[in-house]
Amino acid sequence: MVRNSHPEHGLTDLLLLSSPKDIVRDTLITLYLQKFAVLIVYVDDIVLSGDDQAEINQLKQRMGNELEIKDLGNLKYFLGMEVARSKEGISVSQRKYTLDLLTEIGMLGCRPADTPIEFNCKLGNFDDQVPVDKEQYQRLVGKLIYLSHTRPDISFAVSAVSQFMQAPYEEHMEAVKRILRYLKTTPNKGLMFRKTNKKAIEAYTDSDWAGSVVDRKSTSSYCTFVWGNLVTWRILSDLHQGCETPLKLFCDNKSAISIANNPVQHDRTKRVEIDRHFIKERLDSGSICIPYIPSSQQIADVLTKGLLRPNFDFCVSKLGLIDIYVPT
Repeated sequence: MVRNSHPEHGLTDLLLLSSPKDIVRDTLITLYLQKFAVLIVYVDDIVLSGDDQAEINQLKQRMGNELEIKDLGNLKYFLGMEVARSKEGISVSQRKYTLDLLTEIGMLGCRPADTPIEFNCKLGNFDDQVPVDKEQYQRLVGKLIYLSHTRPDISFAVSAVSQFMQAPYEEHMEAVKRILRYLKTTPNKGLMFRKTNKKAIEAYTDSDWAGSVVDRKSTSSYCTFVWGNLVTWRILSDLHQGCETPLKLFCDNKSAISIANNPVQHDRTKRVEIDRHFIKERLDSGSICIPYIPSSQQIADVLTKGLLRPNFDFCVSKLGLIDIYVPT
């Protein structure tokens, strides 16, 4: 925590301490020295992490020379996110945020739901619908968007309801309440980042076909695992982590896999020629491979469509979401 007693010192002053190849993006400051250090900055709250305690201590001392700071110890709570450590790894959840949201809107005692969105649900705009309070709708969806940062199990449902922020109707509000009823069932769920020696990168991709009833656009999704834990490509790039084996892009469409691996171009595939060649180059270089996976095991399905509970529970478990507060 940075105290406000030295307003003459801005955060940009600290950036002069870094080497030219350091990366600075808005609230993320990354120092690439012999060791690795990263600062996440939000107003006067800072998270400092790295791979060497001596480097971390030195950086804290240098910051303390410029600003009045308070060391709160190991990270436990940051911007509504609860962080906990165990022998298995590090968990990130938003239990308090979830319960506070349900209490605020009077749904703490609501009827729970097994999934955040109904199976094969298609939301749209129709003339016979009744409009609802737009400000309340936007506020609720905004809170759900923030919650989805640690809850990928609600990402698709939140994405669906966020498309109607400008003109919400009763159908859309009912979909929002469905998400809240699901959160009532699962307030303790959070992401677990487990300790592992598995040095592999795996990705799952999925897409529906013109699934939107409004504009007939398709919904595409992917989820990426590094060392068995759910991450994003942006984080992977910033951390400069390599991979000992080709990146596995699991796909449940055999035709798409055949097109990607086929060196012969056909008239029927000329519309995707540029994208196909980009993928083919990656396949030829050995940086990726595209193994087939049955649709029943396609984890990315949970990010593109509403699923029945058995399929939904399977995907959620594979994403690394667990009940943080269940004794192990």
